Amino acid sequence: MLRINDEAPDFTAQTTQGPIRFHEWIGDGWAILFSHPKDFTPVCTTELGYMAKLQPEFARRNCKIIGLSVDPVDNHKKWAADIEETQGAKVNYPMIGDPELKISKLYNMLPAEAGETCEGRTPANNATVRTVFVIGPDKKIKLMLSYPMSTGRNFDEILRVVDAMQLTARHQVATPVNWKQGGDVIILPTVSDEDAKRMFPGGWTAPRPYLRVVAQPGATKASGAD
Repeated sequence: MLRINDEAPDFTAQTTQGPIRFHEWIGDGWAILFSHPKDFTPVCTTELGYMAKLQPEFARRNCKIIGLSVDPVDNHKKWAADIEETQGAKVNYPMIGDPELKISKLYNMLPAEAGETCEGRTPANNATVRTVFVIGPDKKIKLMLSYPMSTGRNFDEILRVVDAMQLTARHQVATPVNWKQGGDVIILPTVSDEDAKRMFPGGWTAPRPYLRVVAQPGATKASGAD
């Protein structure tokens, strides 16, 4: 089983934008791999369209997007036309073809006994191919989030999580429940008070010794003041 902080398995694959080697394609930034059980499925159609609209926001965060569906690339290209027409957004990110189910198995989304072809398989057969993986520049899995087929994914939440993870990668802080960009954060328990005074000279509030709340590093106030 894959776990958070495991290295994301590398692979080669055909995509709608040509062949890739996954780790090489990621480069030195972040990446989101999100998977789908079948082409021309209604919930996934809405998801792919919304991600196309969000792509500029992820690009601003040095985060690439790549989709995967358990069908051939030629099918993806036909599906992309439907997505653009019905969702009002062109899919400009690559879509991986996985007709032999190799990547779905590699990422533990399908069992080994699932066979070696997408032919004859229905969306219900592939229901577990509904996971979002967020992968960091170190090629390690930072988040895994799986959804049932009947529930559309919340990609605004994925954007929020990327913001949180990038912030905590730069500073020794954690984000509290329902944190949003610009909100207060929590100083990590591994940071001593002495070190915290140097790192956060503006001070913090501490309702408990282990709960030290501080303004988000680098954030500006709502008024636009520094």
